[in-house]
Amino acid sequence: MTPRDEQLLYIRLEVPNAKVDQSTLGLESFQNLTLRPIAKFQNDLILSLFENYIARYKNVFYKLGREEKLNYIENTVKKDSKFKNLIRGVFMGHFTIAEYEFYHENSSEVNKRIINLTKERLQSQLHYFEKQSA
Repeated sequence: MTPRDEQLLYIRLEVPNAKVDQSTLGLESFQNLTLRPIAKFQNDLILSLFENYIARYKNVFYKLGREEKLNYIENTVKKDSKFKNLIRGVFMGHFTIAEYEFYHENSSEVNKRIINLTKERLQSQLHYFEKQSA
């Protein structure tokens, strides 16, 4: 393991409810041991990126109702290719070499999981953006 890999694993946060045991499949294990801790660690950055996205599109987000805001988040994270690529980079920059190799072999499925984790994270913290508009 390289010094970079060791440092990445050292700063990685624990996610107690992300269970992994012998019956956990490879992709689910990767999600729980790698993606969820990275999402938790990068939470403030993810919120800031989305906040900047809102501002770039003239703050339309703040004029929407709750359900519309949830849909706006989902559409942004799933359909805006620039934003999706940015989010993927936020995660990939925290992969160890072995994790990147796993990602490379399973990129399509891992990308879906990254996008879904980001969507859920943003939607569950909708209150953060409501405070920003007050």
